[in-house]
Amino acid sequence: MNVRRLIPTTAAATATVLGAIALTACSGGDTATAKNTEKFDVVASFYPMAFLAEQIGGKNVNVTTLVEPGQEPHDLEITARQTAALTEADAILYLQGLQPAVDEAVAQTEGPERIDAATLTELEEHGAEVDGEHADEHADEHADEHEGHDHGHDHAAGAKDPHIWLDPDKYAEVAEGVSKAFQKADPDHAADYRANTEDLVNRLDALDQKFEDGLKNRKTDVFLTNHSAFGYLAEAYGLIEESITGLDPESEPSGARVKELQHIAEEDGVTTVFYETLVSDSTAKTLAEDTGLRTDVLDPLEGVTDKSRGDDYFQVMESNLTALRKALGAK
Repeated sequence: MNVRRLIPTTAAATATVLGAIALTACSGGDTATAKNTEKFDVVASFYPMAFLAEQIGGKNVNVTTLVEPGQEPHDLEITARQTAALTEADAILYLQGLQPAVDEAVAQTEGPERIDAATLTELEEHGAEVDGEHADEHADEHADEHEGHDHGHDHAAGAKDPHIWLDPDKYAEVAEGVSKAFQKADPDHAADYRANTEDLVNRLDALDQKFEDGLKNRKTDVFLTNHSAFGYLAEAYGLIEESITGLDPESEPSGARVKELQHIAEEDGVTTVFYETLVSDSTAKTLAEDTGLRTDVLDPLEGVTDKSRGDDYFQVMESNLTALRKALGAK
């Protein structure tokens, strides 16, 4: 394994000021470049991958992540120092299609075990923003089909949706694949990886059941979000996500899309417009003001910060469940 040296928090802060940004320790936010250990050294592309690596690897792994707390992962640009760290790692755990800069860097990196979570489950296309030219027509279709609960929300065909971790069942499937890759790359600790994975999958199964039970007896199936991060979650529990901006959290909605969402909110008894912690909430709040709706946080869990409603994946997901139950009128 690689021998790496850990920079203390104070030194890491100084390094950040000087612009020598290194990898970020996913649990505490310290920047780390190396560690004195013979542990299996894993570089994770962003929080959901780092959480899997920590949970599966346990005491046998040293996990660092490329994204700092509070940084929007889609915007990541790889530094020369991070590129070097990728080369020195024993394994790279990433999700192709979410962070173009990571995909490019990994493709150019030789040596480490490359584990692409996108290959460990089936990625699907979920609805993108409706073309403004057809928004009124789509709104009429939505109203016509509402009675049969077939809303016709396929929209235009979009890119493959990478947000697989927001469905606990899919996340468990990815965990199983990551575990097998760890066992192959580090066979001395294979038994530990299997045991840790079994525990993690059991917890994810329990979380899945909490969502299943908690979202029963709801008044509406429809929820509005800032961007289309929750397609897998919606599909898993029979919900319908309507996003303001599609899969790109930084894009701006057309006027026709905003008008359509207003129509959908009125037609489906929507009470809440959800926004998230790592991107601007201005668009969601403007829509809420225009439609007389309330706002709340639905966290896509692309990173955990001190503003998150929980300290880890499970806590934040349970907070998401609470928010959804309130918004959907679940009893």
